[in-house]
Amino acid sequence: MIISAERISKKYGKVVALKDVNISCSAGEIVGLLGKNGAGKTTLFKILFGLVKQDSGSLKIYSEKEKPLGGIIEKPALYEYLNAKENIKVFSKIQGLNFGKVEIEESLQKVGLPLDRTDPVKNFSMGMKQRLGIAISLLNNPECLILDEPFSGLDPIGIKAIRKLILELVTKEKIGIIIASHLIEELSKLCDTLYVINKGAIISSGETQKIIAENTTSFTVYASGIEKSTALKQFSSVIKKNSATVLISQQEVPYLLQQLTEENIYITACVPEINFDNLFESANL
Repeated sequence: MIISAERISKKYGKVVALKDVNISCSAGEIVGLLGKNGAGKTTLFKILFGLVKQDSGSLKIYSEKEKPLGGIIEKPALYEYLNAKENIKVFSKIQGLNFGKVEIEESLQKVGLPLDRTDPVKNFSMGMKQRLGIAISLLNNPECLILDEPFSGLDPIGIKAIRKLILELVTKEKIGIIIASHLIEELSKLCDTLYVINKGAIISSGETQKIIAENTTSFTVYASGIEKSTALKQFSSVIKKNSATVLISQQEVPYLLQQLTEENIYITACVPEINFDNLFESANL
């Protein structure tokens, strides 16, 4: 265990930002914090970093390091008119490390940034800025990395690259990572444990795939010629050319796929349609 937060609460005036929030993260674990904008994700992260003091609750960091946490809150804070190497140099000085050429290049290589870029960061794509922000967050070799909306503003290629980087960091560096996002599709691909936050309170938590299964109401099957299937008549479905969204439980999926296969329909993908709206609406907050 690296972080353990129990019953964290925070108010701004009469506005409740967090209410009895519990969250934890261990080494080698990826934890997801799913919530809409304004749900309390950023406030919680500021408390974890010590930037904001909670009104009540306990926060324990199990580490002998002076700075065991690293991360990005909201967006990377970079010197836009400096290049990547210069940014690493400046931030290493700020943290009392004063990196030389070797350490600077190792920091960039760790996050997959090119060593030959000499133009200012203002010219970087959002994905490259995220990578540089993560590199800066790792300068002190933290035991836990906290990322606030790391996929925000990225195209599909950029999202895939950041996802790959996060998995590599957990595998190679053995650190814990907490990711806040409103994108359940990405959290489902990365996270071991998921916390769902709404109006400042955790309304669901546990194994990611279990929570997703509980909130999956339909599946979209992609297959050439699926609109000709007779097996789909057994289910409530919306059929389009080469795809069908079927209202079924996860347990019924193997049966449906078998029926389609017997009709010689070649299936390319079966994607769960995850809907947390009912979970958010049913929360008594």
